Amino acid sequence: MTEGNVASESGVSLESLATLGEGHIAYVKQIRSEDVPGLFPQAPRIAPGLKLFALHAADGTPIMLTDSREAAIANAWSHELQAVSVH
Repeated sequence: MTEGNVASESGVSLESLATLGEGHIAYVKQIRSEDVPGLFPQAPRIAPGLKLFALHAADGTPIMLTDSREAAIANAWSHELQAVSVH
């Protein structure tokens, strides 16, 4: 199923789908330290092989990086965002 199919089958436009949850939902995703430069170019250099957690806005914009899933969720809550996990 393609992205276009999801939108057309659900009756939701791609534009509406892209903004779904904006300002209300954030997601937590486990990443490797090797992925940090692509997501957080301003972050300092981090040793390879570490498991980290990134908090992203609903539209995919990176918000924060931490070594704890709980810290990412707490940050979402402090910004009045509902956190969901992505595997």
